[in-house]
Amino acid sequence: MSIFKRTNLESFEEICKRNFNDLQLWREDEDAIDILVALVNTIRPKKPKEVKSVSIRNVLYFFIQNPSEKEHFVKYLHLLLDKRSFDSILTDAGILQDTDFFYEVKKRIFAKFLPFQAPKESLQYVLNQIFYLISDPIWIEKIPMDQLDELFEIIGFETIYTDTEVNSPMHEVLQAMNLLSQRSSGKALETEVLKMVPEYDKFESPFEAFEKELDAIQTTITSKDTECFITSEDINYRQLLVLYKQCNDFIAKAFQNSSKYGISLRVNQNLLRIKQQLHRIGVLLPILIVDKPDDKRAKSIELGLKLIIYNCQKTNVRKLVSESTQLLSYEITQHSAKTGEHYITESKTEYFKMLYTALGGGLVVGFLCIIKLLLSKMETSDFGHAFFYSLNYSFGFIVIYLLGFTLATKQPAMTAAALITALEVGLKNKGNDNEKHKAFAILFARLFRSQFIAFVGNVVMAFPVALVGIWAIDTIFGNNIALTNWHKFLVDLNPIGSLLLFHAAIAGFFLFLSGIISGSISNRDKHFDVKYRIEEHPWLKMTFGKDKTKRFASWYNQKWAGLVSNFWFGVFLGSTASIGIFLGLNLDIRHITFASGNLALALYGAKFHVENSLFFWGIFGVGMIGLVNFIVSFSLSLGLAFRSRNIPLSELRPIITSIKQRFFKKPMSFFFPTE
Repeated sequence: MSIFKRTNLESFEEICKRNFNDLQLWREDEDAIDILVALVNTIRPKKPKEVKSVSIRNVLYFFIQNPSEKEHFVKYLHLLLDKRSFDSILTDAGILQDTDFFYEVKKRIFAKFLPFQAPKESLQYVLNQIFYLISDPIWIEKIPMDQLDELFEIIGFETIYTDTEVNSPMHEVLQAMNLLSQRSSGKALETEVLKMVPEYDKFESPFEAFEKELDAIQTTITSKDTECFITSEDINYRQLLVLYKQCNDFIAKAFQNSSKYGISLRVNQNLLRIKQQLHRIGVLLPILIVDKPDDKRAKSIELGLKLIIYNCQKTNVRKLVSESTQLLSYEITQHSAKTGEHYITESKTEYFKMLYTALGGGLVVGFLCIIKLLLSKMETSDFGHAFFYSLNYSFGFIVIYLLGFTLATKQPAMTAAALITALEVGLKNKGNDNEKHKAFAILFARLFRSQFIAFVGNVVMAFPVALVGIWAIDTIFGNNIALTNWHKFLVDLNPIGSLLLFHAAIAGFFLFLSGIISGSISNRDKHFDVKYRIEEHPWLKMTFGKDKTKRFASWYNQKWAGLVSNFWFGVFLGSTASIGIFLGLNLDIRHITFASGNLALALYGAKFHVENSLFFWGIFGVGMIGLVNFIVSFSLSLGLAFRSRNIPLSELRPIITSIKQRFFKKPMSFFFPTE
């Protein structure tokens, strides 16, 4: 009968009495580790997050009352754990092993379903079998330290400071620290990493110095037969702490310099890996120090807990994604913040300038609506329609961008980061929440009225341009091109009779994604010095001259990210419906400016004989599309900006309160520049 089948039926005491009595049945078990698995299962709470404390008092009481069973259990435990290597847990568990982010994510996800199993002679194998749930660290950390200390004494464990022989605990700790130091030192000397910290070019690497100092401490500890530790007064240890700080400063400076030099995902992962290795070294360093006798037992227990926790968290995907993307999201939103400042109007002059540029955007979109309607009549495959629609959208958006016109819904994705900058300033000020978020509320009002007037400009111009365009085609060629499409156009604008809100949300997501692409391209070009490379390209300078080459480099630096972003935004909008058809899903996009143009086409196609209800829902639908476009793209961008600045979401409530107070106090400031 398997020990696992008895786990839910037997208590800790019953399992111990059966296996650790004078018959010592545990010796007959083919896989003795199963017994320890069953014992831990009796302690593990069903809902670890809900319990405040996990007591092992019954375990302690049993061993005190049953010395014979305790004696046999101690033999069993020593046989199970003695001389097992565990340095790989300290050097690898929870630390990036590859600079390829996607490979690392894939590997961890795969390991969640089919966990990696270490060699049976290692401690990691034992821990994998016993503490196999991701929630195990939660309840283990809730066991009172005084009970763990008592268990340590009752079982008669030795501290880790008795010797440094091969496979002894102290040997494993020193081995792990040495390996972590070498790995971090090697990565810190790579060209891509050194590029991020030119300030250290003329100085010795602090990592190399740290490695030498650590080696001196290891020599001191291993030279002792017993009492294998040092004190905090050790001169080498003090010097090691100074060097450890310098290593951390090196990495912090590299991350800080990302705003100057940009950063790639590979470099980000390299720096993050070094940071994790340094943090692990920082956790292990105090274990070498014993200033008073009680430290030996306390730090031995602490090491045991760390091994369990690190091993359980080695496949943590959420933490990996969170740490890996925070800096990149910051750099991307920094670009968006600088770009977004141009989309927030303050004075009346800027406000009406926004109206004029939005009218220009509406003018282009009006023509795009007519061209798309003509393209829809082509006899081609769904892929062909996707290709030509994407080409139409991309070309139009690029024209809008190059002419300096405004597409209203592009604003939220670009302006959220600018708002966060105002929020950061407010959070630094002491005082009540209303005062802290006052600047944010004022800036949000400016953004909202900028978005409002951009909507107005786009819609007011797209409608008549599309109407005049379809009338001109009908007059010249005698063909009402919307005659068979008008009813579908109106139905698609009905938020009740169609998936309008869902399709508008898809467009909002693509607006957000295009902002990410823009920031990513800008960050990449900065990191790889693309502008400088173009300026100093020998063939370009010889062919076009230095001045033209320099002007082209400046133009590229200012425009390329926007061009790529608008191109892909067009591809997203143009191909969504065709992808939906291929997948058998009702996917499409709804964009407020195009919806305005389509409404004009529908009215002309129906020869202006439209039911009042259809016309009303069409106008209402256009407004709803704009609102959903704004809310989705702005919310996603704001969430990314919050994430990149590590601002808690709990700040949202006082922010919303501050915005409401601003609206009730000066409602017109959300629509017109009243101050």
